[in-house]
Amino acid sequence: MNQGVLYIVATPIGNLQDISQRGIEVLSQVDVIAAEDTRHSQKLLQHLAINRPLQAYHEHNEEQQAPVLVKRLLGGESVALISDAGTPLMSDPGYRLVRLAHEAGIQLSPVPGPCAAIAALSVAGQATDKFCFLGFPPARSSARQHFFEKYHDMSMTLVLYESSHRILACLEDMLVVFGAERELSLCREITKTFETIRKASLGDILALVRDHPQQQKGEFVLVLEGQPERDSETVTLAVDVLLRALVEVLPVKQAAKLASELSGVKKNRLYQQALDLSKADSGIT
Repeated sequence: MNQGVLYIVATPIGNLQDISQRGIEVLSQVDVIAAEDTRHSQKLLQHLAINRPLQAYHEHNEEQQAPVLVKRLLGGESVALISDAGTPLMSDPGYRLVRLAHEAGIQLSPVPGPCAAIAALSVAGQATDKFCFLGFPPARSSARQHFFEKYHDMSMTLVLYESSHRILACLEDMLVVFGAERELSLCREITKTFETIRKASLGDILALVRDHPQQQKGEFVLVLEGQPERDSETVTLAVDVLLRALVEVLPVKQAAKLASELSGVKKNRLYQQALDLSKADSGIT
Protein backbone atom coordinates (compact mmCIF):
# COMPACT_ATOMS: atom_id res chain seq x y z
CA MET A 1 0.00 0.00 0.00
CA ASN A 2 1.29 3.46 -0.89
CA GLN A 3 1.88 5.89 1.95
CA GLY A 4 -0.07 9.11 2.20
CA VAL A 5 1.36 12.61 1.94
CA LEU A 6 1.52 15.10 4.81
CA TYR A 7 0.69 18.57 3.48
CA ILE A 8 1.63 21.65 5.53
CA VAL A 9 -0.95 24.18 4.37
CA ALA A 10 -0.79 27.93 5.00
CA THR A 11 -4.17 29.58 5.62
CA PRO A 12 -5.21 33.27 5.74
CA ILE A 13 -4.12 35.41 8.68
CA GLY A 14 -7.06 37.76 8.17
CA ASN A 15 -8.31 38.28 4.64
CA LEU A 16 -9.90 35.01 3.48
CA GLN A 17 -9.06 35.82 -0.14
CA ASP A 18 -5.39 35.15 0.66
CA ILE A 19 -5.85 31.38 0.52
CA SER A 20 -4.02 29.98 -2.52
CA GLN A 21 -5.73 27.98 -5.25
CA ARG A 22 -3.46 25.05 -4.48
CA GLY A 23 -4.34 25.33 -0.80
CA ILE A 24 -8.03 25.04 -1.67
CA GLU A 25 -7.39 22.02 -3.90
CA VAL A 26 -5.31 20.20 -1.27
CA LEU A 27 -7.81 20.84 1.52
CA SER A 28 -10.60 19.60 -0.75
CA GLN A 29 -8.87 16.33 -1.52
CA VAL A 30 -7.10 15.09 1.65
CA ASP A 31 -8.58 12.36 3.81
CA VAL A 32 -8.34 14.40 7.01
CA ILE A 33 -7.47 17.96 8.03
CA ALA A 34 -5.54 18.30 11.30
CA ALA A 35 -6.55 21.69 12.69
CA GLU A 36 -5.38 23.67 15.72
CA ASP A 37 -8.96 24.70 16.55
CA THR A 38 -11.58 22.73 14.64
CA ARG A 39 -14.35 25.27 15.38
CA HIS A 40 -12.21 28.11 14.02
CA SER A 41 -11.09 26.15 10.97
CA GLN A 42 -14.63 24.99 10.22
CA LYS A 43 -15.58 28.59 9.44
CA LEU A 44 -12.81 28.81 6.83
CA LEU A 45 -13.81 25.47 5.29
CA GLN A 46 -17.44 26.53 5.12
CA HIS A 47 -16.40 29.74 3.37
CA LEU A 48 -14.47 27.66 0.85
CA ALA A 49 -17.29 25.11 0.52
CA ILE A 50 -14.96 22.32 1.63
CA ASN A 51 -16.37 19.34 3.50
CA ARG A 52 -13.58 17.13 4.78
CA PRO A 53 -13.12 15.41 8.18
CA LEU A 54 -11.43 17.54 10.84
CA GLN A 55 -9.09 16.26 13.57
CA ALA A 56 -8.07 18.45 16.50
CA TYR A 57 -4.30 18.87 16.67
CA HIS A 58 -3.02 21.46 19.13
CA GLU A 59 -0.30 22.05 21.72
CA HIS A 60 -2.19 20.13 24.42
CA ASN A 61 -2.73 16.91 22.44
CA GLU A 62 0.01 16.85 19.77
CA GLU A 63 2.15 14.36 21.69
CA GLN A 64 -0.75 11.88 21.58
CA GLN A 65 -2.15 12.79 18.16
CA ALA A 66 1.09 12.92 16.16
CA PRO A 67 1.60 9.11 16.24
CA VAL A 68 -2.09 8.59 15.37
CA LEU A 69 -1.79 10.77 12.29
CA VAL A 70 1.48 9.12 11.26
CA LYS A 71 -0.24 5.73 11.47
CA ARG A 72 -2.97 7.01 9.15
CA LEU A 73 -0.35 8.34 6.75
CA LEU A 74 1.48 5.00 6.75
CA GLY A 75 -1.88 3.40 5.98
CA GLY A 76 -2.19 5.42 2.79
CA GLU A 77 -4.32 8.35 3.91
CA SER A 78 -3.33 11.92 3.07
CA VAL A 79 -3.31 14.57 5.83
CA ALA A 80 -3.31 18.37 5.71
CA LEU A 81 -1.99 20.23 8.74
CA ILE A 82 -3.31 23.76 9.28
CA SER A 83 -3.09 26.24 12.15
CA ASP A 84 -5.62 28.88 13.17
CA ALA A 85 -3.93 31.35 10.82
CA GLY A 86 -0.82 31.56 8.68
CA THR A 87 1.88 28.96 8.15
CA PRO A 88 1.88 25.99 10.56
CA LEU A 89 4.87 25.56 12.90
CA MET A 90 5.59 29.32 12.94
CA SER A 91 4.92 29.64 16.70
CA ASP A 92 2.15 27.05 16.18
CA PRO A 93 1.90 23.29 16.76
CA GLY A 94 3.22 20.79 14.23
CA TYR A 95 6.88 20.14 15.00
CA ARG A 96 6.28 16.71 16.54
CA LEU A 97 4.16 15.55 13.62
CA VAL A 98 6.63 16.75 10.98
CA ARG A 99 9.55 15.18 12.83
CA LEU A 100 7.76 11.84 13.21
CA ALA A 101 6.78 11.92 9.54
CA HIS A 102 10.43 12.34 8.54
CA GLU A 103 11.47 9.49 10.81
CA ALA A 104 8.79 7.26 9.27
CA GLY A 105 9.89 8.11 5.73
CA ILE A 106 6.61 9.82 4.88
CA GLN A 107 6.50 12.29 2.02
CA LEU A 108 5.94 15.91 3.11
CA SER A 109 4.76 18.74 0.89
CA PRO A 110 4.52 22.43 1.87
CA VAL A 111 1.67 24.48 0.46
CA PRO A 112 3.04 28.02 0.85
CA GLY A 113 0.94 31.03 1.63
CA PRO A 114 0.34 33.66 4.32
CA CYS A 115 2.83 34.07 7.16
CA ALA A 116 2.56 37.03 9.54
CA ALA A 117 6.33 37.29 10.10
CA ILE A 118 7.16 37.41 6.39
CA ALA A 119 4.24 39.73 5.61
CA ALA A 120 5.47 42.15 8.30
CA LEU A 121 9.04 42.01 7.02
CA SER A 122 7.88 42.89 3.53
CA VAL A 123 6.41 46.23 4.70
CA ALA A 124 8.56 47.02 7.75
CA GLY A 125 11.25 48.99 5.96
CA GLN A 126 13.94 47.18 7.94
CA ALA A 127 16.87 45.22 6.51
CA THR A 128 15.70 41.85 5.19
CA ASP A 129 18.94 40.28 3.97
CA LYS A 130 19.35 38.70 7.41
CA PHE A 131 16.73 38.38 10.14
CA CYS A 132 16.06 36.36 13.27
CA PHE A 133 12.54 35.15 14.13
CA LEU A 134 12.00 35.09 17.91
CA GLY A 135 8.37 33.98 18.10
CA PHE A 136 6.54 35.08 21.26
CA PRO A 137 8.75 36.46 24.07
CA PRO A 138 8.21 35.27 27.67
CA ALA A 139 5.10 36.49 29.50
CA ARG A 140 6.77 37.81 32.66
CA SER A 141 8.65 41.10 32.55
CA SER A 142 11.89 39.90 34.18
CA ALA A 143 12.11 36.86 31.91
CA ARG A 144 11.21 38.97 28.90
CA GLN A 145 13.99 41.49 29.57
CA HIS A 146 16.49 38.67 30.06
CA PHE A 147 15.27 37.17 26.78
CA PHE A 148 15.79 40.46 24.92
CA GLU A 149 19.25 40.98 26.43
CA LYS A 150 20.47 37.87 24.60
CA TYR A 151 19.73 39.62 21.30
CA HIS A 152 20.86 43.14 22.20
CA ASP A 153 24.08 43.04 20.17
CA MET A 154 22.69 41.10 17.20
CA SER A 155 23.12 43.09 13.98
CA MET A 156 20.39 41.31 12.02
CA THR A 157 16.73 42.40 12.07
CA LEU A 158 14.65 40.85 14.89
CA VAL A 159 11.06 39.70 14.29
CA LEU A 160 8.70 38.75 17.10
CA TYR A 161 5.02 38.20 17.80
CA GLU A 162 3.01 39.68 20.66
CA SER A 163 -0.58 39.59 21.86
CA SER A 164 -2.90 42.46 22.70
CA HIS A 165 -2.84 41.97 26.47
CA ARG A 166 0.98 42.10 26.62
CA ILE A 167 1.93 44.52 23.84
CA LEU A 168 2.35 47.58 26.07
CA ALA A 169 4.45 45.77 28.69
CA CYS A 170 6.50 44.15 25.93
CA LEU A 171 7.30 47.51 24.33
CA GLU A 172 8.25 48.94 27.73
CA ASP A 173 10.71 46.08 28.29
CA MET A 174 12.10 46.45 24.79
CA LEU A 175 12.80 50.11 25.49
CA VAL A 176 14.64 49.21 28.70
CA VAL A 177 16.89 46.73 26.89
CA PHE A 178 17.31 48.22 23.40
CA GLY A 179 16.95 51.93 24.15
CA ALA A 180 14.47 54.52 22.91
CA GLU A 181 16.30 55.31 19.66
CA ARG A 182 16.40 51.80 18.15
CA GLU A 183 14.12 51.73 15.11
CA LEU A 184 10.98 49.58 15.32
CA SER A 185 8.20 48.72 12.89
CA LEU A 186 4.86 47.89 14.47
CA CYS A 187 2.60 45.76 12.28
CA ARG A 188 -0.86 45.29 13.75
CA GLU A 189 -3.81 43.27 12.43
CA ILE A 190 -2.07 42.46 9.14
CA THR A 191 -4.55 42.00 6.24
CA LYS A 192 -7.49 42.82 8.54
CA THR A 193 -9.85 45.80 8.65
CA PHE A 194 -7.83 47.83 11.15
CA GLU A 195 -4.39 47.03 9.76
CA THR A 196 -1.71 49.38 11.09
CA ILE A 197 1.88 49.69 9.88
CA ARG A 198 4.10 52.20 11.73
CA LYS A 199 7.87 52.68 11.55
CA ALA A 200 9.59 54.97 14.07
CA SER A 201 11.93 54.94 17.05
CA LEU A 202 11.08 52.47 19.79
CA GLY A 203 10.31 55.40 22.09
CA ASP A 204 7.85 56.92 19.62
CA ILE A 205 6.13 53.57 18.97
CA LEU A 206 5.74 53.04 22.72
CA ALA A 207 4.20 56.51 23.06
CA LEU A 208 1.80 55.80 20.17
CA VAL A 209 0.57 52.54 21.68
CA ARG A 210 0.42 53.98 25.20
CA ASP A 211 -1.57 57.05 24.14
CA HIS A 212 -4.00 55.30 21.80
CA PRO A 213 -5.80 52.33 23.42
CA GLN A 214 -7.11 51.17 20.04
CA GLN A 215 -3.50 50.51 19.04
CA GLN A 216 -3.28 47.99 21.89
CA LYS A 217 -5.86 45.69 20.30
CA GLY A 218 -5.33 42.83 17.88
CA GLU A 219 -2.35 40.70 16.88
CA PHE A 220 1.11 42.20 16.53
CA VAL A 221 4.33 41.57 14.67
CA LEU A 222 7.25 43.71 15.87
CA VAL A 223 10.20 44.17 13.52
CA LEU A 224 13.21 45.65 15.33
CA GLU A 225 16.29 47.12 13.74
CA GLY A 226 19.45 45.17 14.47
CA GLN A 227 22.32 46.69 16.42
CA PRO A 228 23.77 49.23 13.98
CA GLU A 229 27.25 48.24 12.85
CA ARG A 230 29.87 50.87 13.56
CA ASP A 231 33.09 51.60 11.77
CA SER A 232 35.62 49.56 13.76
CA GLU A 233 38.49 52.11 13.60
CA THR A 234 36.25 55.00 14.70
CA VAL A 235 34.82 52.94 17.52
CA THR A 236 38.28 51.88 18.68
CA LEU A 237 39.51 55.45 18.86
CA ALA A 238 36.37 56.68 20.60
CA VAL A 239 36.31 53.81 23.07
CA ASP A 240 40.00 54.20 23.84
CA VAL A 241 39.47 57.86 24.79
CA LEU A 242 36.38 56.97 26.81
CA LEU A 243 38.09 54.12 28.65
CA ARG A 244 41.13 56.21 29.52
CA ALA A 245 38.89 58.78 31.19
CA LEU A 246 36.78 56.20 33.03
CA VAL A 247 39.70 54.09 34.25
CA GLU A 248 41.12 57.14 35.99
CA VAL A 249 38.04 57.46 38.23
CA LEU A 250 36.45 53.99 38.35
CA PRO A 251 37.46 50.38 39.02
CA VAL A 252 38.28 48.47 35.85
CA LYS A 253 35.10 46.37 35.88
CA GLN A 254 32.82 49.38 36.34
CA ALA A 255 34.71 51.38 33.72
CA ALA A 256 34.29 48.59 31.17
CA LYS A 257 30.59 48.17 31.99
CA LEU A 258 29.84 51.88 31.65
CA ALA A 259 31.85 52.21 28.45
CA SER A 260 29.95 49.23 27.01
CA GLU A 261 26.60 50.81 27.84
CA LEU A 262 27.65 54.11 26.28
CA SER A 263 29.31 52.76 23.14
CA GLY A 264 27.53 49.48 22.40
CA VAL A 265 30.83 47.60 22.26
CA LYS A 266 30.79 44.26 24.07
CA LYS A 267 31.78 44.45 27.73
CA ASN A 268 34.21 41.53 27.60
CA ARG A 269 36.26 43.20 24.89
CA LEU A 270 36.34 46.48 26.80
CA TYR A 271 37.26 44.83 30.10
CA GLN A 272 40.55 43.55 28.73
CA GLN A 273 41.30 46.92 27.15
CA ALA A 274 40.50 48.71 30.42
CA LEU A 275 42.65 46.25 32.34
CA ASP A 276 45.59 46.96 30.04
CA LEU A 277 45.10 50.70 30.46
CA SER A 278 44.93 50.35 34.23
CA LYS A 279 48.16 48.33 34.34
CA ALA A 280 49.90 50.84 32.10
CA ASP A 281 48.80 53.75 34.31
CA SER A 282 50.03 51.99 37.44
CA GLY A 283 53.34 51.00 35.90
CA ILE A 284 52.62 47.24 36.06
CA THR A 285 54.23 45.22 33.28
